[in-house]
Amino acid sequence: MTDDRIGQRAADLLPEEQVTGSEDPRAQAEAILSESDEREDNPDAAPDSFLERRRSGETTR
Repeated sequence: MTDDRIGQRAADLLPEEQVTGSEDPRAQAEAILSESDEREDNPDAAPDSFLERRRSGETTR
């Protein structure tokens, strides 16, 4: 995980993530990205969830 990626995610926290009032948005972003990376590397890491992979040309209708 790169500092640039963490910094960008910290700057772009979702509204529901901002509501929590994190004292350290950077640490919050790092935790979010870490969990996301784990789910991507191991789709079974989160019970009752799955990772759906799509290409940019594939859209939902």
